[in-house]
Parts: sequence; C-alpha cells; structure tokens
Amino acid sequence: MAGPRRSYAAQMEYDTYVLAVREETERFLDALGTTDADAPVPTCDWTAADLLWHVAEVQHHWAAVVRGAHGEAVVAPDRPEDLDALRTLAATAGTELAGALAEAAPDDAAWSWHEDGGTVAWVARRQAHEAVVHRVDAELTAGRAVTPPTVELAADGVDEVLHVMLDGVPDWGTFTPDGVTVRLECTNVDASWLLRLGRFTGTGPESGTPYDLDAAAVQRDVAAHGADVTGAARDDVDLLVRAPAWELDMWLWGRGPADGFDVSGPGGAALLERVRQLMVEATQ
Repeated sequence: MAGPRRSYAAQMEYDTYVLAVREETERFLDALGTTDADAPVPTCDWTAADLLWHVAEVQHHWAAVVRGAHGEAVVAPDRPEDLDALRTLAATAGTELAGALAEAAPDDAAWSWHEDGGTVAWVARRQAHEAVVHRVDAELTAGRAVTPPTVELAADGVDEVLHVMLDGVPDWGTFTPDGVTVRLECTNVDASWLLRLGRFTGTGPESGTPYDLDAAAVQRDVAAHGADVTGAARDDVDLLVRAPAWELDMWLWGRGPADGFDVSGPGGAALLERVRQLMVEATQ
C-alpha cells in the first residue's frame, strides 16, 4: 500500500536497540520493585503483577526466537504466584533477551509474525519499543514521573508503531482509500507521516470470518518543501497533527493525551478521534 520507504530503523545502530531493551527493562523492574501486586495499571485493565507477567512472558518468548526457535513452538514459563518470584522471572527474561540480542548479528534470520520481520534486527527494534511502552506503564503504576527516551528513539517509536501495528493488510484482504488524509509531524525532529484512511475488507481464509473495518495506509518521509512522497500538498490534508516526537509516540500508544498538540484542518476533533480509535484497535 505504501510508496517507497526509507527506514528510520536503518539510521539507528543495532546496538541502540539492544541498549534500549536492557536499560528500559531495568527501569521497568526498578519502578515495580516495591509496587503492590494488585496496584492498578492506569493505561489498561491490568495489575502490576499482570504487567510483570506480560513483560516476562514476551521477553522470554523473543529471547528464544533470537536464539533460533520458531515462535509458535516457544513454550511460555509458568506464572509464579509469589510476587518476588514474578519479579525474578521478569528480570531473568530481560537478561535473556538482552543477552541473546547482544550475541546475535542484526541480519541473522529470526521468526516473525510480521511480513517485514524475519531478522534479529526487526526483533530488536520491536522489543526496544515494547520495553519503552511498558516501562511507561510501570512508572505510571508506581506513581512516578514518566521519563522520555532520546528524541531519535521517540521518533523511531512513532514510525515503528505506525508501520508495524497500523499499516499493512494480509494478502487475502483489500484496502480501499476513502479520500481522507492525515499528516502526523514531529516538531522537534525532521520526521512526518501521511495516513490515508479507508476500509479493510476481506474474508479470513481459515475462519471464514468476513471483515469490513476502518483502516489506514501509512507513508513516511514527507519532503521538507511541503509535499509528501506522492506529491500531495502539505496543506491539502484533512488533518495536520504536530507535536514533539515523544508526546506523539505516547498518544499513539494510548499512554498520553493530545493536550498541547497543534491540530489543524477541516477534519477537526472528530477526525483526530478516528485516528485514536484506529490506534486502539491496532495496538490491542
């Protein structure tokens, strides 16, 4: 669906992602180190114990994948009932993932559920941003101030969530644009994206379930002169959303509000909410 793409991931060193996995996991564990097991996570219906378990299970899974396992064959560990044991499991899984990534090469083959995956580099990028998002969850759960990553990692996070979670359709489905366009633009780094909204339709080949859903196609790299990669004028979009990279990343993930965003265009608040709901569905 998208036009020619320049990967923001290609601009960042593989070691940056490996370091982010390690550091963000350490911050995650520190934030939940003294938090009650049943403390609610403000961003979802989980408790602190549920959040610990989720991160432990995910990082255990991808550590095995990086080391050569097929993702569908990885067996999840048993969930401990004891909170200290759960913290230990999460710490062990984080160490396993960071260690596996450090020992691997970016171009090594690795199983993925995504059509753009297939390499350890893809896993490292996905898990770096997974760690960032859940570290934010942990800080909010612990009542701490949320600390931003580097601007570069935040902008890469916007790109990653849009292209991995929102963009793309399976080969048995069809995306039909409805003519509505949204431009997302970072105000503190040269990065922007064009969203073409429309409908996804198709019938699941295994389930036989018919789908007719709101959807979006994503294009990156709007040129500095104000035209996107297809030549559309910057001011012709139905909604222009401008915000710092970190605030935009957190809003797309449902971890922060759109307060303070520079929003313009005829689509207004209704179209902004449509994008938010698209992201809710994409990131569930």
